[in-house]
Amino acid sequence: MEETAERRPPTMADVAQVAGVSHQTVSRVLSDHPNVREATKERVLRAIAELGYRPNSAARTLVTRRSRTIGVVAANTTLFGPASILAGLERAARQEDYLVASVGLEELTEHALGKALERLGGWGVDGAVVMTPHRRAVAALARLPQPFPVVTVEGGHDLDLPGVAVDQFAGARAITEHLLALGHTCVWHVAGPGEWIEAEGRLQGWRAALEAAGLPVPPHLTGDWSPASGHAAGRQVATAFRGGSGPRPTAVFAANDHMALGLVRALTEAGVRMPEDVAVAGFDDLPEGAYTTPSLTTVRQDFAAVGRAGIGLLLQLIDDPGAALAHVSVRPELVVRESTAGRSPGGHRPPASRPGPSSALFSDAG
Repeated sequence: MEETAERRPPTMADVAQVAGVSHQTVSRVLSDHPNVREATKERVLRAIAELGYRPNSAARTLVTRRSRTIGVVAANTTLFGPASILAGLERAARQEDYLVASVGLEELTEHALGKALERLGGWGVDGAVVMTPHRRAVAALARLPQPFPVVTVEGGHDLDLPGVAVDQFAGARAITEHLLALGHTCVWHVAGPGEWIEAEGRLQGWRAALEAAGLPVPPHLTGDWSPASGHAAGRQVATAFRGGSGPRPTAVFAANDHMALGLVRALTEAGVRMPEDVAVAGFDDLPEGAYTTPSLTTVRQDFAAVGRAGIGLLLQLIDDPGAALAHVSVRPELVVRESTAGRSPGGHRPPASRPGPSSALFSDAG
């Protein structure tokens, strides 16, 4: 008669029998317990390989009290920055042999954040990274209990929680100082949405650079991170350059590359040359920014470093819940390309740069 019953999967008891050890010893090997002799560990691992044994994750969690799963709460992941941070966190978690359980939210309200943390708790995560790019998200998280270790990303350092953030102020100040060094004395800014902490830091960095140079600070324009809003701002810049009242803008720093690309399109449509008439700079270092005409000067955020630091802080907190509060600032890079490298307002031409990225690290500012 043909056998119809499937062969049962090997159990921990089967591994113990083949390895000639106790069930408890196999459990210790699986949990990486230090009090197991190397020769015994090797016998158990050979038996696991021979039998094709796969540990039951629920049983392993009971033994180690670790699910080896990290939660991530995120919003706005259609935008380049949040999407890149999420990818950096997932990559860093995999390198530490952790899975990631993500909860995407449409809005970072207190109710939505609370439900997300509750859901992650139900999934048995060891801890969570919460992306808090808005002031209201920071305030909401501060009012919520944390059922497990929590680390924030891109929320500044105002919370009494460990956190990682790119130094937005330093990046914006450096790119504005770059424009000033080319001889520009009227540098406009297209800011991001007011409730975003990153937009706030970039606005402050631009303003600080102008004030330090003794230059007037013109009113800033505001976009919503989209190319369309950058295009609308670009039309205003073109009008001012062509003969509006007040000093003519000869350089514009947009708070992200998408807005900068929309701005470039509007200036091109208006017949404004870049960078000869108006220099343009962005922030983020979109991959396509190196291939536009002109290629885009920008600030590169090291999202991989943000991911590594966020996961590293969380694992420290999981191992030692009483660890000292830590805040990590990640330094960005200034990337100089063609959109600012043409003839400067002073009438001289800076040294020619090669097409594509040309990066330089700068020190923390402010």
